[in-house]
Amino acid sequence: MLQTALREDALTATPEGFELRLGLSWIRSMPLSTVAELAVEVDGIPVAPGELTVVLGARRVRADALQAEPGWWFVQDRVVLAGRRELSRGVHAIAVDFQLLVPYLQARPGSPLVLPFHLEARLELDREPVPSVSRDVA
Repeated sequence: MLQTALREDALTATPEGFELRLGLSWIRSMPLSTVAELAVEVDGIPVAPGELTVVLGARRVRADALQAEPGWWFVQDRVVLAGRRELSRGVHAIAVDFQLLVPYLQARPGSPLVLPFHLEARLELDREPVPSVSRDVA
């Protein structure tokens, strides 16, 4: 699962900065509201929280506002993270951290299991943008 979370075609340039397509690192689809503390680093430099959004169809949602979203992250989909930072062509070290709150598994009574994820990849930025499968729930 972790090997395909950041595929080699995950990083693309946009007029505003970059997009990063992230696969779900879990065995089943999860509500977007279960994603917490989403953070991205590019070449060791954190993307500021205000500069990181999640693309949901035609909408952009701040990464720290996902817990209020009613939609789902399906295992076959890539969630598109958009950063407002211009990147040069070439290889970039990408790191993504987030927590997944698994509502149907409890760590203790009344508390969901919280799984921390840390993903790293060296991705080349020289490709054309690939289609997004991020969904928007209206």
